[in-house]
Amino acid sequence: MKVHTTNYQNTFIEIAPDSPVKVAEMPPLKGDKKTVASSQCDMLIDKPYQYTSDDVLFQVYAERNNIKKSDYKKAREEFFSKGQPCMRTSPLTKRYGWGVHSNKDGKIAVYACESAEYKKFSKDKSLAVIKAMKSTK
Repeated sequence: MKVHTTNYQNTFIEIAPDSPVKVAEMPPLKGDKKTVASSQCDMLIDKPYQYTSDDVLFQVYAERNNIKKSDYKKAREEFFSKGQPCMRTSPLTKRYGWGVHSNKDGKIAVYACESAEYKKFSKDKSLAVIKAMKSTK
């Protein structure tokens, strides 16, 4: 079975050109439930450079689908047996104003679009700098 990945190395994903915010926002909950964005944000703000994009995307998928930890290995193989949208399509980068930096090991962290770190990464010539996907065509 072919395994796909969403991981980048030495890359910075800027917010989408049509993002509605100029200052990063914490994604809201939907009632008492976490959204995809709030789950991703919680993981990345609490533990920068601890997870790859694949780790974050699968963990959010597993939580939302009530997958038991004992079934993670098989479920992860199945999840990545087909291509998955990467962090360029995340609501964090498209809607909420968070850039995503991937280090040389593919571990990621988020940075508010108004922060000095975001501006530094956006201009860093040693990184591949790409934009998040637009919400509109």
